[in-house]
Amino acid sequence: MSTNHWSSASRRSLLAAGLAATVAAGVPAAAQASPTRAGGRGGPQRPKWNHHLRSTPDTLHWGGFPIGWEPGLTMRSGETVRVDTLSHQGFTNPAVDPRDYFGAFGVKPDEILSDGLAFWETLPERQATGRQYGGHVLTGPIYVRGAEPGDTIAVDILDIDTRVPYGFNNTAPTGGVMATFYPGWREGDQGLDIPAEIPPGLPAGVWPDVRTHLYRTGMYRGREVVFFSEDIIIPTRKFMGIIAVASPTGEFIGNTEDAPPPATGVQNSTPPGKFGGNMDVRDLNVGTTLYLPVFQPGAQVFIGDPHSCQGDGEVSGTAVEHSLSGTFRITLVKNVPTELPWAETDDHWMMMGIHWDLDRAMRIAVEKTVDFLVTTQGLTVPKAYSFASIAVNYHNAEVVDRTQVVTGYIPKSVFKGRR
Repeated sequence: MSTNHWSSASRRSLLAAGLAATVAAGVPAAAQASPTRAGGRGGPQRPKWNHHLRSTPDTLHWGGFPIGWEPGLTMRSGETVRVDTLSHQGFTNPAVDPRDYFGAFGVKPDEILSDGLAFWETLPERQATGRQYGGHVLTGPIYVRGAEPGDTIAVDILDIDTRVPYGFNNTAPTGGVMATFYPGWREGDQGLDIPAEIPPGLPAGVWPDVRTHLYRTGMYRGREVVFFSEDIIIPTRKFMGIIAVASPTGEFIGNTEDAPPPATGVQNSTPPGKFGGNMDVRDLNVGTTLYLPVFQPGAQVFIGDPHSCQGDGEVSGTAVEHSLSGTFRITLVKNVPTELPWAETDDHWMMMGIHWDLDRAMRIAVEKTVDFLVTTQGLTVPKAYSFASIAVNYHNAEVVDRTQVVTGYIPKSVFKGRR
């Protein structure tokens, strides 16, 4: 079991020192994400940003992570960027006008994002030129100056906002974990009692409240919520389902270990991997730092698949798919290799296991937990394994994107030096 993944440089203390160095080197003050007061007295604090990457046809990519694509933005380490993202829901069927799609749910024309309409108009040309690789809409790539293979980038998630007051969730009789392509599916397994034959005359096969669910969002008693029904209100928990770097050249993550590379040579956005991607970890929200390895010059960061609410597992196959904007600080940690994505909050270190087989994903998450505890906390392998069993919670972050993700939460509070 290698511990090269966990150099002591990967800890937040060194990252803080790295940030101090970037500021001393002349990074603008806004790169420190100094908060500004929004909403008047008592309102939330909003971070400033150095750059705003808008979701225009030139900066949006359809379902994949192309290597070496023209930068949507180039930034320095330690700077911050505001990124607009677009949900794929309603904007990725060339044959159905989004105004018809959203109109079927009562969405008014002025509630439909203009950048979504602009993206939709480019779909035929993208398909004709082979620039459609999967289902997600991604904003990027963001190039970080000086990033090279063997480095790590740290993505601090500073702020996330909804762009429209609604999102969508989908349910099909054999969707999500009920799908026949799900790794746990066996011949003879039955789907759910959800009608399969969609009534005619609805755009894109929409069947409101049966196959497709629109949920309004808004404020309730001082917090943003999903109005699930008259009797059910669910707090939003906004996060980006995809934060990724460009993957290694010639290496691809498929639905099984022996899946061949795609003919396009571009990593599809559906399966997550060591480059990050479609991890759908609901705790990659405000206040969390995500660490990703660098495989290509500039790292080439893509952000998308925005969600306003999701449970661990995302079992129906989708969350509340919801166009969002987020503010991120991206910091380069030089000469510190990272083997797999991992993250941390003020309360936990989060170790991720990623594999097409859920059992293997769990095993990898435990291995990385042990690696981390041995390298950064000085435990022996036996004591680290014991700790993992009695103090670490493992969550099925998402299990529906063929390649699956398990996240282990190491509590910081049990270490005396962190109390």
